[in-house]
Amino acid sequence: MLSRQLLRRVLPLIVSAGLLVYVFGWLTDWPKLVEATRQANLPLYVAVTFADKMIFFLMWTALQVTAIRRLVGPVSVRSLIALRGGSELLRSVSNPLADASFLLGLIHLTSGRPGRVVLAASIPGMVHGMVLVGQVTLALLLLPGGLAANRDVAIAASVGWLLIAGTALGLRSARRSTTGRLARVRAWLEQLDLRSFVPMLGWFGALALSDITVQWLATRAFGAPIGFLSLVARVPILYTAFLIPSFGNYGTRELAWAALFADTHPRHTLIAYAFATNTLFLIFHVVIGVVFLPRALALLREVRDARRVGEPVPAAPLVRDPAEP
Repeated sequence: MLSRQLLRRVLPLIVSAGLLVYVFGWLTDWPKLVEATRQANLPLYVAVTFADKMIFFLMWTALQVTAIRRLVGPVSVRSLIALRGGSELLRSVSNPLADASFLLGLIHLTSGRPGRVVLAASIPGMVHGMVLVGQVTLALLLLPGGLAANRDVAIAASVGWLLIAGTALGLRSARRSTTGRLARVRAWLEQLDLRSFVPMLGWFGALALSDITVQWLATRAFGAPIGFLSLVARVPILYTAFLIPSFGNYGTRELAWAALFADTHPRHTLIAYAFATNTLFLIFHVVIGVVFLPRALALLREVRDARRVGEPVPAAPLVRDPAEP
């Protein structure tokens, strides 16, 4: 048992270290990378990349607020922004670490059952995944060359639809189960009106369009333009690559970007763009985290102190904004 637990903790570090060594010690031509960076319009590139980060941050927070209010309880927008903003400091190291810290803080903030909180916080991710699968499928129908020339996109679409089908079958089985863990899932599903989350598909569709537009502008600002339709087809695959353990996505982003868009620019140009994007996101994560972390910690202390004296939650606006009905 101990060896398995140790392996689970050590393996991501080994994978990440191996990726970093391979990409930056073997794959990257540093003089060419620096030369590729010189052709960029850096002020415009930084501004566009910052817009990309803030759109994602605010949209995700807003949609998570919607899901949490429906399944867990009323939580103010400002509280969720503080909590999610504080977790961004850990996102500079690892996406899973940041998400885990956000979930733990949310469980503490709402006093909700962990399973319900995890379900509520996961719904935006599941809806986003469905939108990305639809995005890849639509792009596959429009890309020149069809299936033969875009096997990576075809595989991504096929795997995506298989996952959606498998999830749907699993939920259907859970609804019929009366024993074990599936019974708990069934109890949650009985209180979940899936139709109320359909509007999220539209919001995530708008987010996807915004994301592709921003990345289309960013690649041009960097001097390495990539076609809009190619980004529509392959950016979802790039996001899937981020599931691989890594330090701040270094290594995974560069390797995936160079592989997915190899027919557009030389490898050193693509790695330069991905490396610059990672570095900017690292800076943005740290800045956002430093700004919001004090408020997030204060928020959690207020909750702890209030419950210590028998109050369920502190005064507004912790649980509900004063302007909210």
